[in-house]
Amino acid sequence: MAASEAIVLGRAAFGERRWREAYEHLAQAASESPLHPTDLELLACSAYLVGRETDATNAWTEAHHLLMEAGEVERAARCGFWLSLTLLLSGDGARSAGWLARTQRGLKEHQDSAAWGLTQIIAGLQQMGSDPETAADTFAAALALAERHGDADLLAFGLLSRGQALVQLQQVAEGVPSLDEAMVTVISGEISPIAAGIVYCAVILTCQRIFDLQRATEWTAALDAWCSAQEELVAFRGQCLVHRSELLQLKGEWPSASAEARRACDWYEEREQRSSGRAFYQCAELHRLRGDLDAANEMYRRASQAGFEPQPGLSLLRLTEGQTETAAAAIRRVVNESGDRQGPGGGLARTRVLGPYVEIMLACNDLEGARRGADELAEVASETGAPFLVARATEATGAVLLAEGDPNAALAALREAWRAWQRLEASYESARVQALIGCACRQLGDEDTARGHLDAARTVFRRLGALPALQRLEQDIGASDASASSELTAREREVLALLAEGHTNRQISAALHISEHTVARHVSNLFNKLGVSSRTAAATFAHKHGLA
Repeated sequence: MAASEAIVLGRAAFGERRWREAYEHLAQAASESPLHPTDLELLACSAYLVGRETDATNAWTEAHHLLMEAGEVERAARCGFWLSLTLLLSGDGARSAGWLARTQRGLKEHQDSAAWGLTQIIAGLQQMGSDPETAADTFAAALALAERHGDADLLAFGLLSRGQALVQLQQVAEGVPSLDEAMVTVISGEISPIAAGIVYCAVILTCQRIFDLQRATEWTAALDAWCSAQEELVAFRGQCLVHRSELLQLKGEWPSASAEARRACDWYEEREQRSSGRAFYQCAELHRLRGDLDAANEMYRRASQAGFEPQPGLSLLRLTEGQTETAAAAIRRVVNESGDRQGPGGGLARTRVLGPYVEIMLACNDLEGARRGADELAEVASETGAPFLVARATEATGAVLLAEGDPNAALAALREAWRAWQRLEASYESARVQALIGCACRQLGDEDTARGHLDAARTVFRRLGALPALQRLEQDIGASDASASSELTAREREVLALLAEGHTNRQISAALHISEHTVARHVSNLFNKLGVSSRTAAATFAHKHGLA
């Protein structure tokens, strides 16, 4: 079959990773005359990479049929593998299973092959939800075939999948090296472009799941560079944008995080991608944190419509709206459904809802429930040692201790959590803990230190635009101050007013015609009632509340 000019141009563009040009030339050639299976494979790959998934499916299907007719069973099986995998990733499980069955049937006499190993990757992925131990064994068998036949794509998928299975089995220390080795195959350029993109995104998601933020940040930067080097690349762009937004949010760069999340939503909407739920959820989270509650409601709704669980964010939104009982009912349901820590939905995934669960239980004064959640979170954090999880668990423990009336123990835990969040450069989380530290110091009568932490938290919330957190902080401070002010006697108010004007005890004694000893007693009572430890702090309180 003579190669047309379009085929030649398409092959050249493909070799130079100009995916859009490769797709257009090869599609043109296909419209003129039937393509050879090799060119159909190039067409399928370039079509997938520029977001033309239906064209990719059609090209792989045609190539599979031609290769089977030609007796090239293992090459045909590779087309079947890509069909099954891409359909599975797009949410079409039934068609994916159908292609897996057809591909495996064609390989009955070729089970000692790399192609058979690729089908084992799909089979293992299907087993992951219900039986991760069996899945890990299936992936190990696929890895053995990869090493025996020297197949780079199979090796990358085997390492990735084995690492994911071990993580799901809570064998994180054993699973992470497999993920790192899978990434080595990507960085070295040993594997096909679709395999590279899939491994990138899957490793980042797994790192986020185990709260390994350092690895997630490093691999997200690498994925961003990889995508940017291929300007015509469309596949994986949406995931890349969402990953970047999540990490920017943690670092306190909320405007940039919002921009990336909106770009991801726009990207998915233009292509009607089924995997858009995570992008909508990320947009909803940023709207919630900044107090745009109507927009947050809409984005959580769209995430749910796209098949993405809008929790725990939706429960936290209801709490922000003042619907405490609604929030509590929803988060209790989510925690209960997450199941036993050894079962599906348990383990590390469960920890994503425990922090919000503790926060909501404290808001509805369910101290027993909050304590259970904090203890479980601390247990998992101790087992994994993940810095993010340790910070979250220690914060939860400190918040519960504070609510239980033990400010000394709370302060120790909260200071540890504050240092942990600072090491992660998580400004919003650090400010949340500073607000709790301020409350603990106030309960201990150290008003100066309390004011320092509360003012620092207020500054961060204002910079971020975290309006709900800022409003809660102002309400808590105002409620505490109002309570203290209402406890003052008329004489104590008089003493406070003169103290705020800078008078000494002797001058106050003369002005009010009382002894200096009595003035000293009133000043001591003022300090206790206002929760301050200095005349300066008492004067500040008086001026703030119009008592001077």
